[in-house]
Amino acid sequence: MTSNINPFENAKKQVKQAIDILNNPSYTSKLEVISNPKRILEVSIPVKMDDWSIKVFTWFRSQHNDARGPFKWWIRFHQDVTRDEVKALSIWMTFKCSVVDIPLWGWKGWVIVDPKLLSDWELERLSRWYVRELYKYIGPEQDIPAPDVNTTPQIMAWMMDEYSKLVWKYSPGSFTWKPLSSGGSKGRGRSTAQWWAYVLQKYLELIWENISGKTFVVEWAWNAGLTFVEILTWLWAKLIWISDSKWWIYNEKGLNLEEIVNLKKARKSVVDYSDAKKITNEKLLELSCDLLVPAALENQITLDNASKIKAKLILELANWPTVPEADEILFKNNIAVIPDILANSGWVMVSYFEQVQNNTNFYWEEDEIDLKLKTKIEKATFDVFNKAKEYNSSLRTWAYLISAKRILDAMVDRYEN
Repeated sequence: MTSNINPFENAKKQVKQAIDILNNPSYTSKLEVISNPKRILEVSIPVKMDDWSIKVFTWFRSQHNDARGPFKWWIRFHQDVTRDEVKALSIWMTFKCSVVDIPLWGWKGWVIVDPKLLSDWELERLSRWYVRELYKYIGPEQDIPAPDVNTTPQIMAWMMDEYSKLVWKYSPGSFTWKPLSSGGSKGRGRSTAQWWAYVLQKYLELIWENISGKTFVVEWAWNAGLTFVEILTWLWAKLIWISDSKWWIYNEKGLNLEEIVNLKKARKSVVDYSDAKKITNEKLLELSCDLLVPAALENQITLDNASKIKAKLILELANWPTVPEADEILFKNNIAVIPDILANSGWVMVSYFEQVQNNTNFYWEEDEIDLKLKTKIEKATFDVFNKAKEYNSSLRTWAYLISAKRILDAMVDRYEN
């Protein structure tokens, strides 16, 4: 975590705000249920290391809600974790699936490990032991994992293979985001960045504007982030600021994407860019631009700095980069925010497409997947935008209201109490 702001309390606050606005006694009675994970597990995973010693890794699992379908969860390998962070991520995953109306529901899994300290053999053994400990609780019809931070398609292939051995049948639908050779889906490589572009384009279309000529800044020069920049520059937008884990660079005349890509391929920092000013993180919010894209860290926009933001529009690609109190300031200052649960749900959408293809054993071409992706996001963006405009409220408010209503309707219809 990068601040002392509790992500779980943030998530609960956002859920409560939505239910208070809906003002339905049947929904209000479900507040405590929908604000908390259904189940939290902690598992110890013993792994034989290359030196023949046994090391035990701890894994946290938060299952939030399965009112409308099986859980969809994301496996993260990272050394830093809190239980509240895992719980918050599982709640946001539920709402992310619901706002784009797919029948998967959130949970989060996190192994406490620094994978950079493991050999390839140790990483594979950890991945397979992970499945051995959990295979009775996962599967295509109840719980479908996918990769997250520090987990890869290769790891998903190992896990799918182990699960298939344990259930005595080939089960590609048990894990998603796999390599194509193991039942992965086409379109996966660009889906996240393409989704972001579709969200942005649809929003601009709805306010009668065009991306051409717009200036934008992007936090974090990583693979999907660079693909997103590439798409926007094709549409004649102008990148003026970008960062990586080491520094932030700025050129009001525009940055050359090709040079940035070559620097990252050479494992160099953007600080080595030939013609740009180096600026600090604090300065980024003071830059005048059309579009600000927080794409890396949580809790970046807070009560302390929200009033300093000069961007006209914020597209949240990171999870929870804006705290709820800052949302009120941005709305009063007429700065629109396309919220994270809508903006960065492209990867879960294509992950869902992969599961459908695995379960039917019929695989689509990339252009068909792209069309399905575009159709889904345009409808979700249209629905959120129209409601926000009708009731003069923020996009986040209506993203949560639409999502919460779908979840709560299922809970009311299915559960006795």
